Amino acid sequence: MKEVCVIGGSRYFGRHLVAGLRDRGVDVTLVNRGSQAPPPGVTHVVADRDDERGLARALGTRTFDVVVDQVCNTPLQAAVAARVFAGRTGRYVMTSTIEVYDHSPAGGVPAAAPGTPMAETAVDPELWPVDPGLPWHDRAFLENQYGEGKRQAEAVFTREAAFPFVTVRSGHVMGGGPADFTGRLRHYVERIRAGRPIVVHRDNHPSSFVHHREIAEFLRWTAGADFTGAVNARSHGEFDVFELCDRIASHTAARPVYDRSGGAEVSPYSFGHYYGMDNSRAGRLGFAFSHTRDWLPDAVAQAL
Repeated sequence: MKEVCVIGGSRYFGRHLVAGLRDRGVDVTLVNRGSQAPPPGVTHVVADRDDERGLARALGTRTFDVVVDQVCNTPLQAAVAARVFAGRTGRYVMTSTIEVYDHSPAGGVPAAAPGTPMAETAVDPELWPVDPGLPWHDRAFLENQYGEGKRQAEAVFTREAAFPFVTVRSGHVMGGGPADFTGRLRHYVERIRAGRPIVVHRDNHPSSFVHHREIAEFLRWTAGADFTGAVNARSHGEFDVFELCDRIASHTAARPVYDRSGGAEVSPYSFGHYYGMDNSRAGRLGFAFSHTRDWLPDAVAQAL
């Protein structure tokens, strides 16, 4: 693996991925719209991935051993990438999400037995329906259909790509302090310190998480591997919103206050259904994940 293209990867764990590849002697090309400069020693290609002709023109004659796509969120984006990178890459890795397993009433995925972690086979990209006619360019629609957009993107790559394809279904990424632009962990810190209510579901369930550096390392490792298909990426161990809040509160003089109405503004890590993922495939392939207890205290401390 000598030449790797990373699409996105300008922020958060994407920067760890890019730096990790570079520091191992890989020639890295970062493709984004120019909003963020790449780390030193990385080639920068400015292009809009939604503009097929513009993307192809910006890439010129470049070819890659691997492409790692950090920001493919719709079947339209997947279709563009499948065409543009055909004949340019020997392997394509898409960063997907635990949200593809959303088995809430709106999610569309059949629920497993209560407390049973979801294996990769729970969502089969070969069979998942694709509807390119949905308003994927509408930001509000896409935010509400994030998991569905990822599912359909996986389906397009799986069925149409002319290169070996891997989809990495990441657990909820946590840690990073100020680098975590999502603000999810900071949401709890600020509310607990201020004594403001934290809105949670009436019935809360645990979920799977992964440390921001660990998902970057897993993506780097996956880029250099040779397996294909879907793979779950999450640290061992699960926790729910109450355990998270208790850990934060242990560093402050305040105690969490909960609003159990389950209203529209439910906090980011409160889940009304079980969100566990089975990471045994990754283990069989040779990657050893950490346990959440190894990094959660430090992640909380960095957010304070």
